[in-house]
Amino acid sequence: MLKSVLRTNNNLIKLFPKHNSNMAVGKSLTSILYELEKFAPTSLAEDWDNVGLLIEPYNKTCIKNILLTNDLTESVMEEAVSKNTDLIISYHPPVFASLKRITQSNWKERIVARCLKESIAVYSPHTSWDSVSGGVNDWLASALPGNNIKPIKPNPCQPDYGAGRIFDTNVTLEQAISCVRNHIGTDVHLSLGLEHNKATTIKKVAVCAGSGASLLKGVEADLYVTGEMSHHELLDANHKKTSVILCNHSNSERGFLQVFKEQFNKILNNECEIFVSQKDKDPLITVK
Repeated sequence: MLKSVLRTNNNLIKLFPKHNSNMAVGKSLTSILYELEKFAPTSLAEDWDNVGLLIEPYNKTCIKNILLTNDLTESVMEEAVSKNTDLIISYHPPVFASLKRITQSNWKERIVARCLKESIAVYSPHTSWDSVSGGVNDWLASALPGNNIKPIKPNPCQPDYGAGRIFDTNVTLEQAISCVRNHIGTDVHLSLGLEHNKATTIKKVAVCAGSGASLLKGVEADLYVTGEMSHHELLDANHKKTSVILCNHSNSERGFLQVFKEQFNKILNNECEIFVSQKDKDPLITVK
């Protein structure tokens, strides 16, 4: 009788293996979209932007694996497939300009086709993450010690949110450069447009993740920190006695993904596996 019971129990174990506590339970796409909207409402995005759910698979019912990336490139797409990804959160919208066809002749069209084939949803927050308190611009601003932080261009409905950040600080220019470098990553190249001696004390800083020239233009500050500026925009800043630190566009944004991963894990009660892409990188490298 005992052998029979043991044999029966062993068979049950084979049929119903022990639950792995680390295995993602998963959540519905609808519930995840609800939490994303709660974190940073898409209404905060700039009018020109294309945010929210960009690709919705026909038959996706449960999201277990989520991949975070700054840009959805074809190499990131391959990584997503290899990780059995159900949802890609791509900070930059992979679909921005209107697509008139989905073919294999263009890399963006191929990505859309692959997402549909693999039943992978795609969501892009972009400027809604820039605007929200605790978002990308606040992450970039936190590179430097500061107070009285506020948006450069406040949101009309929620003044604590908005584009860019401006704040008071009290560091030398040399210390500011070191702080930004350590925050962005010591392996990341910084370009400097210096109007001050490195020993000069910096009192006011304005930051804008990504391409910040249009927002920063005319803002009175000792230092601008952004991803990129054109030659003439840089000259204009320097002529107004403002030094500039350029990080390259996506390097001024990418570090927030790890911060968001930790926050979103808590929001989702660890019911989904969240990965930060290892293939995502800035397209520019510096040759020394």
